[in-house]
Amino acid sequence: MNIQGIPTRTIAPLPDLSGVSIIDQTRLPFRYELITLRTLEDAAEAISEMRVRGAPLIGATAAYGVALALSEGVDLDSACATLAATRPTAVNLAWALGRMKSALAHLQAKERQAAAWVEAAAICDEDVELNRALGGHGAGLISAHAAQKAGPVNVLTHCNAGWLAFVDWGTALAPIYYASREGRDAKVWVDETRPRGQGARLTAWELKNEGISHEIIPDNAGAYLMSKGKVDMMIVGADRIAANGDFANKIGTYEKAVLAKENGIPFYTAAPVSTFDFSIKSGMDIPIEERCQDEVRYIGRELVCPKGATARNPAFDMTPARYVTGIITENGIFKPGELTKKKLQ
Repeated sequence: MNIQGIPTRTIAPLPDLSGVSIIDQTRLPFRYELITLRTLEDAAEAISEMRVRGAPLIGATAAYGVALALSEGVDLDSACATLAATRPTAVNLAWALGRMKSALAHLQAKERQAAAWVEAAAICDEDVELNRALGGHGAGLISAHAAQKAGPVNVLTHCNAGWLAFVDWGTALAPIYYASREGRDAKVWVDETRPRGQGARLTAWELKNEGISHEIIPDNAGAYLMSKGKVDMMIVGADRIAANGDFANKIGTYEKAVLAKENGIPFYTAAPVSTFDFSIKSGMDIPIEERCQDEVRYIGRELVCPKGATARNPAFDMTPARYVTGIITENGIFKPGELTKKKLQ
């Protein structure tokens, strides 16, 4: 995707493999800053402090974190344990670490270091290609809507599941990017996504750089727009999808799914196959991360509630499969009832 017209990825190793360059997403949209991760601790901090965020980018960062750790002389198991403890909900973190272990465990120490960089790079390259494919499948949905109406297809999204949450392309926004490059006209309603504002800060920044029409709305404005016929479809991302099609995504997704069904609006989640967790039967078993209450009580450095007030800050919620029209993957679009490991291959 583009930053001021320049094709860019969210993460890349330095040419001499002395570190890994990332976009510090806590600085966006006011400041575009690249920082370098040079140690295991740097990678773990970047994940836990959300300098990188989005399930697949967390996984990619963890993979490079393993490579950095081995370069420091940290053993593989310790490195994976440190990285696994950073955030609990996104399944791609455990998936990426499991893949790194499988690729490296049988190698001698000297071989592991070089192989780790190669495997992490492969995870990133695959992320780009599978999300490009996912975008192509999802773009067909936008084209189908475009054929039935005059004017742009109005898509409501929640949080940020664009390229900033991945290595490139993204999931929920990939169909829009793909359709735009095919000449299809789409407009995106961007939920602000409190408390961290990933929609207002990140999704809007992405769309602006891609030249795609969009407007930011308060999180509780979606129902109004749906009732006025201003939303043609919803596409959101997912951090973990259970075997029955229930999925976890940013807090506020569940209520949007209920509202979409009430208003007869198709509701899609978009995610790569690596986001599916068939070891979990339903969304009730997905661990939900609780973050610091100050993310709710403050906007930036400004307290926005009475001193001493307490807050709850669940970072995700679980959307039941019954509200999901379809799941967009790199291998096609599936109804929740169609999900099996074999079907997704």
